[in-house]
Amino acid sequence: MSLILSTAILALLALTLWVLLRWGKLRCSGSEPVGLFTFLAILFTSGLDMGLIIFPLTEFPTYASEEPYQFSNPLAVAFGFWGFLIWVFYFITTFYFCVIEPRVRLFELRPVKLVNNLVIVSTCAFTAYLFLVNIAWYAPEVSEAWHYLTVVAILLAAIYSSTDIRYLKILSVASTWLFFALILGMALVGGFTPDHLARAATDIGSGYFAELPRFILPLSDYHAFYLFWWFAWSIMIGQFVSRFVGGLRTYQLLLALLIIPSIPLAIWFAVLHHYFAADITVAPQWKLAMLAVGVIFVINSVDSLVRLYSDNLGLSVQRLGRGCFIACHFILLGALVLAFRFTPFQIQWVGLAVIGLYAVTLGLLLRRCRPALRGIDAVRASHAKSSSA
Repeated sequence: MSLILSTAILALLALTLWVLLRWGKLRCSGSEPVGLFTFLAILFTSGLDMGLIIFPLTEFPTYASEEPYQFSNPLAVAFGFWGFLIWVFYFITTFYFCVIEPRVRLFELRPVKLVNNLVIVSTCAFTAYLFLVNIAWYAPEVSEAWHYLTVVAILLAAIYSSTDIRYLKILSVASTWLFFALILGMALVGGFTPDHLARAATDIGSGYFAELPRFILPLSDYHAFYLFWWFAWSIMIGQFVSRFVGGLRTYQLLLALLIIPSIPLAIWFAVLHHYFAADITVAPQWKLAMLAVGVIFVINSVDSLVRLYSDNLGLSVQRLGRGCFIACHFILLGALVLAFRFTPFQIQWVGLAVIGLYAVTLGLLLRRCRPALRGIDAVRASHAKSSSA
């Protein structure tokens, strides 16, 4: 699996370079374009889940002690698992579903559509499963039964939210601001100063950007898990957020994805690393605040996924009615959460399926869709003429 993963990553980077060279100045517009801040808020909160909140504090000791990460530092490794280059995964799918898929309709082919929807549903359930198995760190005094009840409430809230687009926009913007507030609050309480931020920037610069080639391919089995996870997410994120792109040029879309989400990620990881390095205990009320923001992240992510696969499968609220819609999707997602919990089913398998789907899509594009690709070149040429005029 490691060889397949490494080959897929290198191919993805090569495709990104090809897209930039061929269509770098093409304007990208989705079916429901929004302003840049709203787009980035939707992208940020849909493209990340509560792993961003819960994992770093528990992972820093691993990054500090295990051999595969000793070329860098714990803060830079954590950033490398979540920030900057990894967002290329989202760029290539967002561009594809915004610009290419409307012209070729490959994801309407029955086999492709089937695998695509299985991937989306499985990824959706994995998000809720992660919350289930990690909630004990935040609330160890709460019984396991309450863990399951919390997941039930999250699924119901997310499915209900997916019945109306306005809920998504409210959730996305609200969760973004709440995340910023959490960063600020924990920084103030932990005594995080501008000097700490400057040292963190140096650590990320020397440990990540100076060592960027090392982060391209899997450093360890755990890093491979992350990369498969990002592949699993990327197919959904591209389909979902592409509809909200509001006229950015291709190179601007890439820069926005690489840079803008990475800034709050870097600051958040820097604050958490300060707690780790200074051996500061996270107070219960701040664990609760982290849990609350994590819950909203999960609701937002599951909302996005349900909205996407329900449209693809024709299981919309308009067709089923709100009550039947909620019950149907709750049973489906609940069953998959339990499958992740009690069977050997793994997110790596989902990521592997996505890699296979990418390979099939690329093969079909090269074999059957070259005229459509040349049509994109014609659009690019017209944009260039209008710009020069």
